[in-house]
Amino acid sequence: MNLKAIGLAVCAVVALGGCAQRGLGGGDYTRSQVRGEQTVRMGVVESVRDVRIDGSETGVGTATGAVLGGIAGSEVGKGRGSVAGAVAGAVVGGIIGQSIEKSNADRKGIEVTVKLDSGKLIAVTQEADEQFRVGDRVRVLSGQGATRVSRF
Repeated sequence: MNLKAIGLAVCAVVALGGCAQRGLGGGDYTRSQVRGEQTVRMGVVESVRDVRIDGSETGVGTATGAVLGGIAGSEVGKGRGSVAGAVAGAVVGGIIGQSIEKSNADRKGIEVTVKLDSGKLIAVTQEADEQFRVGDRVRVLSGQGATRVSRF
């Protein structure tokens, strides 16, 4: 089996798995959050820092890598060598597939510290889907299990 084809197949499956993730930004809502009431507080951005949001691993990358690695490894040798190659290929392919999926699932995020009009300081972490600068006037929306910051 052509190694180039295997690599392309792994990349395609991992990319599709990454597309299935929900957004984690201030403008992303789950279906259950739609049409629900939220509390709105106003404030000013005190600080913004970049963070990395750890992506979820679905197992698709590991499984795909293991299958493709096993197929490629089985092409090595004959008889017992073929079996050993398949096992080694499956292990190595699974590790590589998991690593590729994980790196594609991680997202850039921000931690926004807001001084609310009440004087209270809060910090909200979300996907970096909006630009915030110190001094920006913002809304903090809370409800249905989520808190988000959006520009006002």
